[in-house]
Amino acid sequence: MTTYVFDRAHVAEQHRCLAAAYDPVTFGRLARIGIRPGWRCLDVGAGGGSVAHWLAARGAKVLATDVQPDHVPPAPRLTVLRHDVVCDPLPEAEFDLVHVRLVLRHLPERDAVLRKLVSALKPGGWLQVDEFDNSYSPVLLAPDRRAAELYETFLAVKESVFDAFGVDGAWGRKAAGAMVGAGLVDVDPRVVVHPWRAGSPGVRLLAHTTHMLRDKLIAAGMTDEQLVAVREVLADSRFLATSPVVYSVHGRRPV
Repeated sequence: MTTYVFDRAHVAEQHRCLAAAYDPVTFGRLARIGIRPGWRCLDVGAGGGSVAHWLAARGAKVLATDVQPDHVPPAPRLTVLRHDVVCDPLPEAEFDLVHVRLVLRHLPERDAVLRKLVSALKPGGWLQVDEFDNSYSPVLLAPDRRAAELYETFLAVKESVFDAFGVDGAWGRKAAGAMVGAGLVDVDPRVVVHPWRAGSPGVRLLAHTTHMLRDKLIAAGMTDEQLVAVREVLADSRFLATSPVVYSVHGRRPV
């Protein structure tokens, strides 16, 4: 099975935070494609199933895949499949739409997987890739200088953990070029940055990450006392940072 930086046993809260933070971006972009009833859609790395459910509610026939699909609730027109997109095959020229969010960055085999996703599209079918660029997420306001430095240290250590697992934290900015290289046309990247304040979904996600990655962060040099202090900074009403840059990229398989 594909190696994944996060502990798969504690992902439900991660799914909720990701959906709250990024579903509006994803849904808005999918709506621009114009999903039609009867379309065959593939949602890769479906997580908690929010995107797959949104597609199915619009009349699409959706295949939601994940290496741990237990968190995707059932719904009409929705099929859920345990599937590792790196190792397992996909049908050729089957789907009108393929959507993949925050998956390819985790895969050292991302270029081969991207070609597999393109091959799964029908001629004229659309691929939507939603990805982060973690190289830009500065702290803008903090209770004091020490808090700002601690937050930046946490981000740097977190990225070092990701790097060790083959994650490309800046892959979002490369997605459009990779999609052109994979043979897609009409490639259209859009860029979104959100303010992250205490209590926002993105900040809740970061706080949850301090628990999910606790052992790995400790091994990379942080202490439990520092992680507690990071959570306190994230909960402070005086804290404000920017989210990572989010790239939502459309591309179409030539007819």
